Amino acid sequence: MRLHVVGWTVCGALLVVLMAALGWGLTHPANKAPATLVGSHTPELAIRAFDGTVYDLAQLHGTPIVLNFWASWCVACRQEAPVLDGAARKYAGRIQFLGANFEDTDSAARAYEAQVNDPYPVGPIIRGSYHDFGVTAPPETFFIDRQENVISQFAGPFSEKVLA
Repeated sequence: MRLHVVGWTVCGALLVVLMAALGWGLTHPANKAPATLVGSHTPELAIRAFDGTVYDLAQLHGTPIVLNFWASWCVACRQEAPVLDGAARKYAGRIQFLGANFEDTDSAARAYEAQVNDPYPVGPIIRGSYHDFGVTAPPETFFIDRQENVISQFAGPFSEKVLA
């Protein structure tokens, strides 16, 4: 009987410790995202497009940029792809569109891109991180001015109406 009480006491103590750890983890995230980057200088980021070309945001200084974080497993990314593709074609030569792959395998990302066939460079991040942009889930899109400042950001899939 006494062993039974000790067992329940130990289990109860472990449960309290686990609940306290869970509470701490939920209130103190490891990678705290900035509230917004709007009005801030763009964090460092470079992608290697699937054709091998490297696109570094700092080297694109002087060019407006639409930076979209996407993933092959993201249903909303697939929904917004035609809208971004149409805008990229419409503003070709005036605005640089870039797609930064978000936590994906290379084979899955390439297969997705073969289906979607974006008219702008897309690929994995090779320098910097989506964490620096505060991205927690795709799709998320950042509008960057000629001086490398974030002028707007949008979380979720675009519609033509929203993009206009």
